[in-house]
Amino acid sequence: MPMRQVAISAALAGVFLAAIDQTVVLTAIPEMLQDVRVGLTQLDQASWIVTGYLLGYVSVLPLMGRLSDVYGRRSVFVAALAVFAAGSCACALATSLWWLVAARVCQAIGGGALLPVTFAFLADRVPAPKLPFWLGAAGAAAEAGGVLGPLYGAAIVEHLGWRWIFWINLPLALLIGMAFARSTVSPFALGVTTRRAVDYAGAALFALALAALTVGLSGSSDPTRSASPIELRRAIPLTAIALLALAAFIWRERRAVEPLLPLSLFRVRAFWAANAANALVGVALIAAMVDVPLFAATVLGRAPIDAGLALLRLTVCIPIGALAGGWLAGRLRWDIVALAGLLLAAAGFFLMHGWTLDVSDAGMTPGLVVAGLGFGLVIAPITSAVLSGAGAADRALSTALVTALRMTGMTVGLAALTSVAFFRFNQLVRGLALPLPSAGQSAAEAAQRLAAYEAGITRAGLEVFTEVFLIAGAVCLAAGAFALLLGRGRMG
Repeated sequence: MPMRQVAISAALAGVFLAAIDQTVVLTAIPEMLQDVRVGLTQLDQASWIVTGYLLGYVSVLPLMGRLSDVYGRRSVFVAALAVFAAGSCACALATSLWWLVAARVCQAIGGGALLPVTFAFLADRVPAPKLPFWLGAAGAAAEAGGVLGPLYGAAIVEHLGWRWIFWINLPLALLIGMAFARSTVSPFALGVTTRRAVDYAGAALFALALAALTVGLSGSSDPTRSASPIELRRAIPLTAIALLALAAFIWRERRAVEPLLPLSLFRVRAFWAANAANALVGVALIAAMVDVPLFAATVLGRAPIDAGLALLRLTVCIPIGALAGGWLAGRLRWDIVALAGLLLAAAGFFLMHGWTLDVSDAGMTPGLVVAGLGFGLVIAPITSAVLSGAGAADRALSTALVTALRMTGMTVGLAALTSVAFFRFNQLVRGLALPLPSAGQSAAEAAQRLAAYEAGITRAGLEVFTEVFLIAGAVCLAAGAFALLLGRGRMG
């Protein structure tokens, strides 16, 4: 195999490995909590195992992208794998919940850098006509890892125990790192820019803004404190900190000699349009990821495994759509391919809006499949447009930013849509009287009143979920408006 193909294969394998670890813990959390001695009174803190990974993943993406642009793809890719492996080792050795959370943050800092560095590496090495396909392949590797993560984790927990989820990462990371380093010994992997400075102060401000927003908008797991899962006492001050940090970051970048994020990039239409579209994609995607299994479990009364399989019909189609989008983006206009994907995603949500209380698995499948293919289809054209708009000197930074904005869109979207859903649900059930027992009431009458109350709750749930799907479809259409601004472009 030619050395370039070895390097590309190793890079895609690294992206896949990091993506698996985003979701691998979802089926292992009960065993992990039991092993690190988390009591019943601390179960509400378990979400930090997932939130910690998201926090580390998002907050340092621009910095890692800039380091790659300055010091080269090979060194940053290998260093990111080393950080990922160190975090994995710390996870495997964890003896307390907060040790585990801190290790997950470390893991994510390394793992999160692999996708934007790989995008930039592909842009460095792949001829322009073939680049969209390989960008789609990288996106497919990331999405496929996320899909397979829960099943992979469940299999390891079943046969080896949860700590082996992380121990296995060490030899895999070593093999991938060696393959990438040995196949990129020529100067092509040593960087594409003459910049030798990194704006660490700007990186710290940007990380503070994203971290404060992520933590502030992460849901509270104690529903008894508020009708909404958003903890206002935490969300308001942390959101304010995020806005202040963002303002300070912009002020810093306007004056820095070597800014982390050159604000001039936002004068390029394709660049800002792609970032805006991807942020809205994150808003719509999280609506599906959260509400599809919840709909199946609460409204349809399906078992947890069946609720998960309902979502799998969507997520398994995203990597398929990503490969198709890469192939199409190499032959058609990027704006047309991205718009087609967003129209498909919107159509899927509108089909989901039509779900009823007696919808079957077969009836749910078309909307889920169409939405999944649509979400996958947009990856390559959006990434191609960002790379084209940024130019060679900012390749990894630009793909890191567009990835971070998608994750931020998911965080903000989850907070906003959940708040809307709770408000709407409370409106719908306000007129329902609790079926409290009364004197002289027969058992049959009590059962009838309870059944009517439960039916009213279920109807309210159906209306809320289908309205959220309708909103998500509208968000996809709004993203489509930005997609029209991507243009065809050319790689620099």
